[in-house]
Amino acid sequence: MNGGSDMTLAFELEALQALASPEAVFDDARGWSKYVGVVSEEPTYVVTNFTRKNRVRQDFFSGPRGKAESLVSVKGQFDTERHVFVGVDEDDEALADEVDWEFLHVEDAAEAAEWTLAEESRPGGTADEDVRDDWP
Repeated sequence: MNGGSDMTLAFELEALQALASPEAVFDDARGWSKYVGVVSEEPTYVVTNFTRKNRVRQDFFSGPRGKAESLVSVKGQFDTERHVFVGVDEDDEALADEVDWEFLHVEDAAEAAEWTLAEESRPGGTADEDVRDDWP
């Protein structure tokens, strides 16, 4: 990925779940981003459980707010040159445009940063397999 360290990088939870090693992704992203976090429409406990389970230390998260409100709030709190939102679909792209964030599809981000997608890390795995977040 291009750009200096004066960047705020936000992952949509589903985009982060599409990556084989969220902890390694966050560690890598910290090398060229000032702030890294997660936004989601999911309840706070879902995001917290996922990030805790994957040892992801986030600088911000959406909390009880929706994605749009969260991105607006983050942009107001973290004054960096760039604000990049990593998402999964056209809705995420439209949202990024609406709140004046740059958009990057998770597959493009993974390719640029040499991150492994989850389905690439499992032999014969697919993105459509059910993933249980309720296991301890």
